[in-house]
Amino acid sequence: MNQQQRLTQWIDERLPIRQFWRNHLTGYYAPKNFNFWYFFGGFALVVLANQFLTGIWLAMFYTPTASEAFASVEYIMRDVSYGWLLRYLHSTGASLFFIVIYLHMLRSIMYGSYQRPRELIWLFGMGLFVLLLAEAFFGYLLPWGQMSYWAAQVITSLFSAIPWVGDDLAQWVRGDYNVSDVTLHRFYALHIVGIPLLLLSLVWLHLVTLHRVGSNNPDGVDIKARVDETGKPLDGMPFHPFYTVKDLFGVAIFLIVFCVIVFFFPMMGGYFLEPENFIPADPLVTPEHIAPVWYMTPFYAMLRAVPNKLGGVMTMAASVAILFILPWLDRSPVRSIRYRGVFSKIALAVLCVSFVSLGYLGTVTVTPVRQWLAQLFTLLYFAVFLLMPIYTRFETTKPVPDRVRMH
Repeated sequence: MNQQQRLTQWIDERLPIRQFWRNHLTGYYAPKNFNFWYFFGGFALVVLANQFLTGIWLAMFYTPTASEAFASVEYIMRDVSYGWLLRYLHSTGASLFFIVIYLHMLRSIMYGSYQRPRELIWLFGMGLFVLLLAEAFFGYLLPWGQMSYWAAQVITSLFSAIPWVGDDLAQWVRGDYNVSDVTLHRFYALHIVGIPLLLLSLVWLHLVTLHRVGSNNPDGVDIKARVDETGKPLDGMPFHPFYTVKDLFGVAIFLIVFCVIVFFFPMMGGYFLEPENFIPADPLVTPEHIAPVWYMTPFYAMLRAVPNKLGGVMTMAASVAILFILPWLDRSPVRSIRYRGVFSKIALAVLCVSFVSLGYLGTVTVTPVRQWLAQLFTLLYFAVFLLMPIYTRFETTKPVPDRVRMH
């Protein structure tokens, strides 16, 4: 045994790297029929790493005070070497993170990846989604621009709609009667320390539960039901090297798109970075139209669709909460949309159209027609889930194959 082998053995006796490699890469069997939709989980990890790395570097130059926050961001953009690149990587990464997460969630809904025995995977994933919304909200205030300041003012004031404790709760969240220097300090601390620690914990739990029960596939077939004489799934293949190579190809394409946006369209027409946020926050001047960043606008549109403030807050909270109970609302005997009945396919289309439409309506000013449309799409959004126990149980489904099919 040479010196390198002895060092490897010494490390492995104390830190089971080779066991981890076998259990989670070379020995972890994934279905053979993964398609395009299964890239987005890997993309999410890539963007998460980007957000952590760029966030650490931006924190080195950012000053979390109301008097200097905006100037420090301008300093990063103009005077720090490649500071503009770090800022655009971080802001573009935030928007692409939600694009990837929304598509990842859509794939899970399409192929029934939340059904037994993967309920915990879905619950941890939804916990991650809520934390990402919180992380994005806390980070949105940090540039201390006009839109970020007033959007934070509007969102934190929603807590005051809660009966009896609302005003005290809103003041506790802000740390003051209005969004101020104290609010900026606590949002900064939560954005760079508190929420990231929780995010990493839930990412770990999400992956552990995934590798415990195994990955779903576009056919919704359990590959563990058919194994060879050594116990390996007949319809599976080792995650490494087959899917790591495939994912690296997908990541390369994703990074090309990422860089094109960063270098040529970082503001993305005002959706990724709003023009109003290049104006210093002024508590005395209210913008004509206040709206959160685009990935929160579907829920913001539901909030505005209800005339009553408390009712709007409850509707917005329910729109996220209902996703947590999705595994128990779906009574279909099959997982994949490929073998479900026509009602499930119509419901999926209605869900997508409603969510995208609400996202657009949340970015524009309210008019009577737009409010009526927001109310309609909000009702359709909730109808998809509330009626799910009925149409998934009684619709006619197609026979599911015994083994996965290569489409």
